[in-house]
Amino acid sequence: MTDRKRKALYPGTFDPIHNGHMDLIGRVARLVDHLVVGVAMNIGKGPLLPLDERVDLVREECAIVAARTGSAIEVLPFDCLLMKFAHDIGAMMVVRGLRAVSDFDFEFQMAGMNARLDPGIETIFLPASERQHFISSRFVKEIAILGGDITSFVPPLTYERVMARIRSQ
Repeated sequence: MTDRKRKALYPGTFDPIHNGHMDLIGRVARLVDHLVVGVAMNIGKGPLLPLDERVDLVREECAIVAARTGSAIEVLPFDCLLMKFAHDIGAMMVVRGLRAVSDFDFEFQMAGMNARLDPGIETIFLPASERQHFISSRFVKEIAILGGDITSFVPPLTYERVMARIRSQ
């Protein structure tokens, strides 16, 4: 038996974190010894929430999951190449969620590129849960900005923060 810890990285922009993300975090945390949720800067996506606010929010939401499950979940920001970040934190796998077949094509290509960059780090795909497969941060932001109700798509704390941000703009 090896003493090596199974450390996984679940990266994303989490702008905002939603119930689909939370479902995946809870499922992955049960499978590994240590889960790092990496919050990417990714200014190219035009984030609603600045990086520091996203990191704080993801930490608070993940603390609820960690307390409930007894899982080791850490939240860290990153602004470098994904595989460099995975290597730097000692992750042995990168977890990617799949909502639809269209996600698979992009994620499969990215997994191939990442394998070339660091063949020692595996990419694992997990399908979104049936109840969460249609949720995306982009849709959540758009619905919220246009005055729609996002309460069924995000945890309560995230709802409060997103709506406060929108009201302040």
